[in-house]
Amino acid sequence: QVQLVESGGGSVQSGGSLTLSCAASGATHSSLCMGWFRQAPGKEREGVACAHRRGDIAYADSTKGRFTISQDYDKNTLYLRMNNLEPQDAAIYYCAATRCLVDRTIDYYLTQGAYNYWGQGTQVTVSS
Repeated sequence: QVQLVESGGGSVQSGGSLTLSCAASGATHSSLCMGWFRQAPGKEREGVACAHRRGDIAYADSTKGRFTISQDYDKNTLYLRMNNLEPQDAAIYYCAATRCLVDRTIDYYLTQGAYNYWGQGTQVTVSS
């Protein structure tokens, strides 16, 4: 069983930055594929960024160039650096993890169905 705990959410003004963290336990981080998702009120949960254990990374079009996903395997932690935040980025952000599948491309891991384990989420608020 993999446990995921997010932190780092908060309130920022438009144009500001935040870094989210996701601490993983119960499995070796380097054996997992991991992703960040977000869900705004009244909207479906959407993939933001994902990272495959082989090194592939993918971003949603809406976050490409502003968000950066990274991993610290020594700390078993996944990060999401978010720059130039916009009001439409406001949402609850979730970390997710799964055992990697060898026959899936990196884009697969931007979809909810790819994941077995989820964190509780951390709130990000962006004011204009």
